[in-house]
Amino acid sequence: MAAPSHSYDVIAAAKNWRLNGTPTHPAVPAEEIFTQNVFTIELMQQRLSKPVFRSLLATIHEGRQLDPSIADTVALAMKEWALERGATHYAHWFQPLTGSTAEKHESFITPNAGGGAIAEFSGKDLIQGEPDASSFPSGGLRETFEARGYTAWDPTSPAFIMEHPNGATLCIPSVFASWTGDALDYKIPLLRSVETLNRQALRILRLFGDQRVSKVYATAGSEQEYFLVDEEFYFRRPDLFLCGRTLFGARPPRGQELQDHYFGSIPERVLSFMSDVEYQLYKIGVPVKTRHNEVAPGQYEIAPLYEHCNVSADHQQLIMQVLRNTARKYGMVCLLHEKPFAGINGSGKHTNWSLATDTGVNLLDPGETPHENMLFLFFCTAVLKAVDAHQDLLRISVASAGNDHRLGGHEAPPAVISVFLGEQLTEIFELLGKESLRRRRSSGGLLGLGIPVLPPLPRHGGDRNRTSPFAFTGNKFEFRAVGASQNIAFPLTVLNTIVAWAIDEMATELEQWLERGASLEEALRNVLWQTFQRHRRIVFNGDNYSPAWLQEAQRRGLLNLTNAVDAIERLTDPKNRELFARYGVLNDRELEARQQVLFDQYSKTTVIEAETAAWIAQTMVFPAAAANIRELAESAQALRALKVPCSSIPRLLCEIAAAADELDARIAELQSALQQMPTDGSTQRAAYARDTILPRLEALRPVVDELERLVADQHWMLPSYREMLFVK
Repeated sequence: MAAPSHSYDVIAAAKNWRLNGTPTHPAVPAEEIFTQNVFTIELMQQRLSKPVFRSLLATIHEGRQLDPSIADTVALAMKEWALERGATHYAHWFQPLTGSTAEKHESFITPNAGGGAIAEFSGKDLIQGEPDASSFPSGGLRETFEARGYTAWDPTSPAFIMEHPNGATLCIPSVFASWTGDALDYKIPLLRSVETLNRQALRILRLFGDQRVSKVYATAGSEQEYFLVDEEFYFRRPDLFLCGRTLFGARPPRGQELQDHYFGSIPERVLSFMSDVEYQLYKIGVPVKTRHNEVAPGQYEIAPLYEHCNVSADHQQLIMQVLRNTARKYGMVCLLHEKPFAGINGSGKHTNWSLATDTGVNLLDPGETPHENMLFLFFCTAVLKAVDAHQDLLRISVASAGNDHRLGGHEAPPAVISVFLGEQLTEIFELLGKESLRRRRSSGGLLGLGIPVLPPLPRHGGDRNRTSPFAFTGNKFEFRAVGASQNIAFPLTVLNTIVAWAIDEMATELEQWLERGASLEEALRNVLWQTFQRHRRIVFNGDNYSPAWLQEAQRRGLLNLTNAVDAIERLTDPKNRELFARYGVLNDRELEARQQVLFDQYSKTTVIEAETAAWIAQTMVFPAAAANIRELAESAQALRALKVPCSSIPRLLCEIAAAADELDARIAELQSALQQMPTDGSTQRAAYARDTILPRLEALRPVVDELERLVADQHWMLPSYREMLFVK
């Protein structure tokens, strides 16, 4: 029997996969396992004395400083619970500027004087850890020789247990700071922004006479898109396992043209994987709700319910971790890159954001009473103002080399930031300024703003606009530009901060109107109308993919930051420095550090991709072309010797030979560009990567893809799109 022509086996990938290990989820109702591995408030109440529980609850819900005197008691209760659940180690679980998570495991076991061992976990162990900070990206905040960094327990996010086949680890959500007190992670600025937004929102509620609310939370829920490919193919593609995306790949005869994958029947293997993922996430308290096929073949989505945004950010990191780990059990690999395959949809992380009070009110939900609608219109207007005034920051918050391949593509929002309100809500704002309506009064008016002619405002006051980067979708805003691989903490930090700024500015205007003797209704109407007029350019309810919109956006003066480098350069603009400093979210050092980290990540990602592409082209693609050239040359020579007329083989030989020459030239150009990469300056390196390396990388791809179409399948070593996307 002849050996297989490929170095990989498509039939084996499709037919012979085996579950790695044993299923982890028995058939039990989800409610019985939900938060099974979470140190919940209910557990705290059961295991802690009333004074300790009340003190800890005040820290969690009211933001009061943690009382160090209760730390040992809480640690003891947490340790006993973790040991009962099979934990052998604990770890401070934090989110450094790498964009992923980090953890340093410590054993509970401590030797004693009698030669045995006891399980120990003190309040000091709970509250603070000291991982080596030298090797994490810090953007210049720390030198390599300055290793000291601190993790500190974040009690607002519950501790949880992560299980593995040979045990379990107690994970303690933590923040990460330098010895000098600067934030080295994404969590500290997020928590600062949450408190800033709370202060400003409470200020408005007090003006509206609401004394019951004591806390306002930003809530979030992010829809995670991802691809699944068979391991057999993944490990035969160096670009996938080194870069997370395919640098080459000819377009298959069939992609997503038939639109038959979206919401289609989920393949059994994938459904088993999804069920396993959900079981694990339920146990650690992640409230995942939705699963379905996405638009592109091989693409899927998982979405959780809303939570407080800091907890949601933690849970998003856990969702990505569990997706990656679980896929391997089913002989697959989960791809979270924004654009793993060219020519079909990329993956985003549509981040839904709203505001909620501790009394259970969603402040972005149109209500049934004039008071509720006054609040709704105020906070909705504040969001419009924030997005328009700080388009640059929202674009920066989603800037990365990976997202550059997705933004502006099919089924992805463009780089121009705009807000979709829907026709009916837009009309509401327009009517606020009509004098004939403003003079009319009626206690029965829906909005309580002297506009009785307006129809009832439903939650879905218009159709959904899937092309908008920032859309109102009924009782929340959906930030659709966030990339699939991103930590959502930074976009949420930006969003919380700019909305807090907008509320602050509008509250000041409202107070000035009230000081001049205006009624609350009159003051509110004027502030809303004037604010809408100043920022109405950001509202666009049409097709964001249309070329005409880009021209219109330019006419309106909206920013079009088409690449990450142009966006990141604006992070330290004076207005942004002032904004973050004013609200204590990021100081100058922390802001500059994040800019440098973003530049470094961009340039390093581009260089890794370029070096990988050159390696694949040189050692896999060129030899495949050479082997086919040799085979065709031998065939042509044999035909000539036999005097058999044939023009097709010589013609194909010439086409492949010409493409091989072009490939060789493009490889040389890319390698030359890599050799001249600047060694100093993160800004200069990022700009060089964008302007010099990336164009040469992109110029290499069409040559390789053309060779894939020409070279005989038996010589081509890289799994194709048609195999990776459709074999499940």
